[in-house]
Amino acid sequence: MKKIYFEDFRVGQVIELGSCTVSKDEIIAFARKFDPQPFHIDEAAAERSIYGGLIASGWHTGSLFMRLLYDGLLSHAASMGSPGQDELRWIKPVRPGDTLSARGLVEELIPSRSKPDRGLIRTTYEVFNQDGDKVMMVRGLGMFGKRPTKEV
Repeated sequence: MKKIYFEDFRVGQVIELGSCTVSKDEIIAFARKFDPQPFHIDEAAAERSIYGGLIASGWHTGSLFMRLLYDGLLSHAASMGSPGQDELRWIKPVRPGDTLSARGLVEELIPSRSKPDRGLIRTTYEVFNQDGDKVMMVRGLGMFGKRPTKEV
């Protein structure tokens, strides 16, 4: 697969990142380790909660998104990390058996003024369940290398 550099991105470009399905066991295992609130780890307690059933931690949803981002873009791009995210929203609960898909919209390309070998890309990513319901969005910056120039 051809490597993707800063210059290959365009404002308005939509980047499809793929999909994954989350299981009840994965939801509980993640939550036991990182976010052990009852509606994430205990089916009976979750049934009595405002959610009416077991839901994934938002941080788990974010981690699943990160895997989709890596597999769908970063693994074959000149990614140099990120200086941070500006906005993160968990919009709708993710439940066992949900299949999540993600896509990004390139909003701004910002060439570095101090380091000419890179630039920042402002992107809004959205995560959807199998019904097309948006479950998460994140807006932030990614740093990407520019295409290397050949020296004479």
